[in-house]
Amino acid sequence: MGLGRVYTIVNQKGGGGKTTTANNLGAYLGYYGQRILLVDIDPQANATSCLGINKNTVKTGIYEVLIGSEQPLAQILHNPRFKLSILPSSPALAGAEIELIDLPKRETRLREIIEKIRDRYDYILIDCPPSLGLLTLNGLMAARDGVLIPVQCEYLALEGLGQLTQTLNRIRGSLFPELTVRGVILTMFDSRTNLATDVVHEVQRVFTDQVFTTIVPRSIRLAETPSYGMPISVYSPRSSGAQAYAALARELLISDGINLPIFQE
Repeated sequence: MGLGRVYTIVNQKGGGGKTTTANNLGAYLGYYGQRILLVDIDPQANATSCLGINKNTVKTGIYEVLIGSEQPLAQILHNPRFKLSILPSSPALAGAEIELIDLPKRETRLREIIEKIRDRYDYILIDCPPSLGLLTLNGLMAARDGVLIPVQCEYLALEGLGQLTQTLNRIRGSLFPELTVRGVILTMFDSRTNLATDVVHEVQRVFTDQVFTTIVPRSIRLAETPSYGMPISVYSPRSSGAQAYAALARELLISDGINLPIFQE
């Protein structure tokens, strides 16, 4: 039986490292012995394609799950090389925002599905679209153990973070009082700029102990991984980006009270 922790990775601002974090954090959690399921609820299907899956050939995936078919739950894709499983997305999901409107329990359909399979995994990571529609709302309502918020170390990212905080507060007030921020992950940090350092300090000031110590640097290797369809742990395990996501996975595991396996990386 797995631990069944469910974290939703969210930020309505695109380009902040959300999918990069979902894939690479998931891969390193798997590297450290955890059973991982990545759920891609973004119609762009970037998390799916970044793991080498052709989104246009996905016959059953998260779209079918959300509109009522449980068949895909038996067809979750497992990749031993990447050390994780994925419930993929496809272009069909683009219509789900409209279709969900008329379905019962439209805000909690994903949560109910995940509850049925939660004990099969130690961690379930949900990668949301860069928007605040019904798909993201489903992701937030499924965030049983909190949300992970990647924040790019640039000024405009701070504005997006403020908007997201307001959204989370509204959801707590109306739908899900237990919704929590598990942690803020600083990404795309460029040590050569004062602005990046200023953003780090501002995020740490606002969120204090909710900010992960690990900071993910801007990395060419990380930027290349989508075109090769593999996580950084496989593509370039000795790069600075790989070291950062390995450290982030260790930090999350330790803070969750999980003992790390003893072996050489």
